[in-house]
Amino acid sequence: MPQFIRRDEAARYLRQNFGFGSKATLAKGVVTGDTPQYRKIGRLVVYERAALDTWANSKISPPRKSSSEVTARTLLVDEAPMP
Repeated sequence: MPQFIRRDEAARYLRQNFGFGSKATLAKGVVTGDTPQYRKIGRLVVYERAALDTWANSKISPPRKSSSEVTARTLLVDEAPMP
């Protein structure tokens, strides 16, 4: 049976294990869709640690040797027209 943790504990878990993550980031992600998988218990949003690990790892880039190494995603963002 999975163990669920609330948003404040999830944010602490992310900071301790990955060095980033906040309660506000997790709350915003629920609205924007950029969040670890979560479940709801009534109005409470809860997370499983495995889902937090998967999400955090998806945010970390592959190792690089130089800041001049560019990914396709970076090119798309850099070449986007200015409004």
